[in-house]
Amino acid sequence: MDSNLDRREFLKLAGLLSLGYAIHSKGIAPAAVPQARRENILVVVYDALSAHNVSLHGYRRDTTPNLARLAERAIVYHNHYAGGNFTTPGTASLLTGALPWTHRAFVHDGKVSDSFVSRSIFHVFPDHYRIAYSHNPLVNTLLGQFKEDLDEYIPQERLFLASDGILRALFKNDEDIATVSWARTIKRQEEGYSYSLLLSHLYERFRERRIAGLKPDYPRGIPHISTDNYFLLEQATDWISSRLRELPQPFLGYFHFLPPHFPYKTHRDFYGKFQGDGWQPPDKPVDFAFNQGKSQERLLEWRTWYDEFILYADREFGRLFDHLAASGLLEDTWVVFTSDHGEMFERGISGHLTHALYQPVIRIPLMIFEPGRDERVDVHTPTSAIDVLPTLLQLVGEAIPDWVEGEVLPPFGRRSPDPERKLYAQVARDNDPTAPLTHASLMVLEGSYKLTRYFGYGRLGEARERIELYDLEADPEELNELSTIEKNKTEELLIELDDKLAEVNAPYL
Repeated sequence: MDSNLDRREFLKLAGLLSLGYAIHSKGIAPAAVPQARRENILVVVYDALSAHNVSLHGYRRDTTPNLARLAERAIVYHNHYAGGNFTTPGTASLLTGALPWTHRAFVHDGKVSDSFVSRSIFHVFPDHYRIAYSHNPLVNTLLGQFKEDLDEYIPQERLFLASDGILRALFKNDEDIATVSWARTIKRQEEGYSYSLLLSHLYERFRERRIAGLKPDYPRGIPHISTDNYFLLEQATDWISSRLRELPQPFLGYFHFLPPHFPYKTHRDFYGKFQGDGWQPPDKPVDFAFNQGKSQERLLEWRTWYDEFILYADREFGRLFDHLAASGLLEDTWVVFTSDHGEMFERGISGHLTHALYQPVIRIPLMIFEPGRDERVDVHTPTSAIDVLPTLLQLVGEAIPDWVEGEVLPPFGRRSPDPERKLYAQVARDNDPTAPLTHASLMVLEGSYKLTRYFGYGRLGEARERIELYDLEADPEELNELSTIEKNKTEELLIELDDKLAEVNAPYL
């Protein structure tokens, strides 16, 4: 019999035995059961949450009162960076501990390369019961690749109010065709047409009956993805809180929620919270190459909606954390709070569907809650999403594989952080993942200096390239571009970036 199956069955059985729970609740002396084998890991991701809009990190609007409350018992990372500026590369880097140019999941709904299917956070914790869920279909593409290393993979429709999930159950081998056929036949498009007016009306009546009673609670509409896959974040919070109490221990949980990702459909408790508050963000120049033609008025409106949606996500993380505390799980659980990428409302750009790598879209929150910690630690050293995996491995006593590119986060590292360490991020959504990077946006960060090289884009003019250098300590809003002023630093970081690019391109030449 396969030994892996034996282990899984044992874990599931152990989770059902009341005796096991009784022993756990009373505690076991460290000498009897090593602490490294007892501690759970819970990674909680709120999609598209920019540190730029988090009051805990200095934002003028009070968007995160619960994070501020919980931060007093956490390690708070103030200069933490995603691997990319949208879900696929950002999530893949968090899950693999590798940069996008290494794992190669950097196009829309892309997948990691074959070599990384067995190089994820789920693979390297074989003694934990591994469970994962996400509202986001792009995340589920990646979780589908890692499914063999999951003990429990929760389908996204499990926490939807109404969804297309039945198609995946009925047409497992033809999901793409079935989904397109369903959309064309059943769902009326913006113009009001569908292939079947009868079936479309029946479907809409069914859907409306499921959500009608909820509409008063969501003045801008019920949260959803892909038009009509509706969900409630509070329902997900309650279900997962309950499920975690039932799991065999130690467990590794990865839960990736969609809010505050667009569309910004906040709860009525936060609707209008920031309307008319008079706050104005800094005036920034329009990006001549990557702007989307959005007016300043429209950007301000969407920013307000987004900030109010953050309040909803913040409340639900507070509720989740309080459930964990009440259940006793926090006594043996490392909790990681983070995001996969940010969001922006400036320079003519909204959201994150951009080739730009400005701070709002690439700097994200990270908080780590250590079992038993009741004092706050603030870390201002720049850190990366790829650092989370090796840190968790060290914390529970597992070996760090040589393919992991991140470093153990402070204060857990064995040495002081390297002040000259360079961090990287990448956007290459139009580049073939099996080819060298020829049109991309690459960022390198060293200390307070951030250099971004944009290349291969026709919109950049004849040169098809643009270099930007900012001193983030002196200019956190990136208003003063320094590449023609600080030429030595620009040249130094360009050489570093070009050397790295040549290295990662070599296998694909």
